[in-house]
Amino acid sequence: MKHVPHVLITGAGSGIGRAIALRFAASGWTLSLTGRRAEALEETAADCMEAGAEVVWTGSCDIRDREAVYSAVAECADANGALHAVIANAGIGGPNLPDGHGSGVDRWDDLVATNLTGTYNTLRAAQRHLAEGPDARHLVVVASILARIGVGGYTGYCASKAGLLGLTRALAVELAPSNIQVNAVCPGWVDTEMARSGITGIAEAMGVSWQAAYDHAMREVPLRRMSAPEDVAGLLHWLVSKDARGVTGQAIDINGGAFMS
Repeated sequence: MKHVPHVLITGAGSGIGRAIALRFAASGWTLSLTGRRAEALEETAADCMEAGAEVVWTGSCDIRDREAVYSAVAECADANGALHAVIANAGIGGPNLPDGHGSGVDRWDDLVATNLTGTYNTLRAAQRHLAEGPDARHLVVVASILARIGVGGYTGYCASKAGLLGLTRALAVELAPSNIQVNAVCPGWVDTEMARSGITGIAEAMGVSWQAAYDHAMREVPLRRMSAPEDVAGLLHWLVSKDARGVTGQAIDINGGAFMS
């Protein structure tokens, strides 16, 4: 009987998460998809079935709610079996400013609760339902180039994404004896709705057109373009393959050269 591996992908309703789901679907993986918007998840699931997935489970879940996360991961394991890989992609972006500086609301708590604590919730929940060894199992975190560099007004986002790299390294050491590989990827500009919204914000702040703002942002990118969501999905797919058997505790950059380590 053919062995079909099972992957859980969070934030799978759009953008990078959707591209990841489609990439794994094309490789015949069993998919479990979570996110906050049930309708978007169902759309991704339908596309994944067309792309080659035989089984797709979906469940809406807010990763800030630990009990809800534990319940959702248990449900997906009951439905599709033990997990061989987890892609912790769910998160939120945008700026945050101290109270009294324009918006009136400091988004720090929400950014950290979602991006850092929510990812921790996901990984700990998934750890309970990983397949037995001896083959490698994989936990992969989607961080950001802003885990590497600072941007004014983005203290919550930068701190939460940088925290993910510490989480990745500590878990990699903790779980290595069980042959569980833990890694992170740090995308730069990726052509998603979130990125396009960011370019719109730059355009409004500069008083220029969207294209002029895009060109301005790409001056800091040696390749002069955003990555495609499919580029990030391809990197993640490689990280859970046997070709990456020696890779753990790493933060891998994919940013067109905007940050070089």
